[in-house]
Amino acid sequence: MAFARGFACVLGVFALAMQVYRLLPSQWNIGDSLPLHLSDLAWIVAVYALWSRRRWACSLTYYWGLTLNTQAMLTPALDSPGFPHVDFLDFWVQHTLVLWAAIYLTWGLGIRPDWRSYATTASATVAWVLVVLGFNTLTGTNYGFLNAKPANPSLLDLLGPWPWYLGVELAVGLAAWALITWPWTRTARSTAAGGGALTQRWR
Repeated sequence: MAFARGFACVLGVFALAMQVYRLLPSQWNIGDSLPLHLSDLAWIVAVYALWSRRRWACSLTYYWGLTLNTQAMLTPALDSPGFPHVDFLDFWVQHTLVLWAAIYLTWGLGIRPDWRSYATTASATVAWVLVVLGFNTLTGTNYGFLNAKPANPSLLDLLGPWPWYLGVELAVGLAAWALITWPWTRTARSTAAGGGALTQRWR
C-alpha cells in the first residue's frame, strides 16, 4: 500500500505540475491547455486507482493505460523540438507512468478486470466522447482528435474519414478491450472451479 500511494504521489505531482505549466499565460492555448484529452483523464484516474484501489478507477486505468495510452506512445502527436523540451518530457513521462500504473495494479497487486470493469470503461469512454465532441464543436478545438485526425501519421489514418473513423475506432476499441478481459475471466472461473484462492477483486 505504501508503494502504491508513493507511486500515486509521484505521478500526481508530476502531471499536476505539467498542467499548471500549460495554464501559464505564456503557454495558454484553448486547443491544448485544458485537461480534456483522454490521456489527461488517464493520469487522474491512475492516481486515484493507485491511492484507493477503487474498482471503477482500476478499470479505467487498466483499459485506457494498456491500449489508448500505448497507442498514443506508438504514434505521438508532438510539436515540441524533442528532448529535453518540457512538452517532450511531459508527454513521455506521463504516458510511461500511466502504463506502469496499469501494469503494477494488474500484475503487481493482482487486481484483475472482469466484464463489469469492461462495461464501466465502455460507458465512461462514450460519455467522454460525447462531452468532448460537443466542447470541440462549440470552441473549434480538437481534443481527443474527435473532430479531425492528427497531422502526424496514426492508426486513425486506417479507419476512414471523419466522422466514420469515430465509430470504427470505438468498435475496434471495444473488441480489443473484450480480448484483454476474456483471459482474466477464464482464469477466475478456473481458479474457482479448482477450489483455489480467487484473484483480488476491485472494491
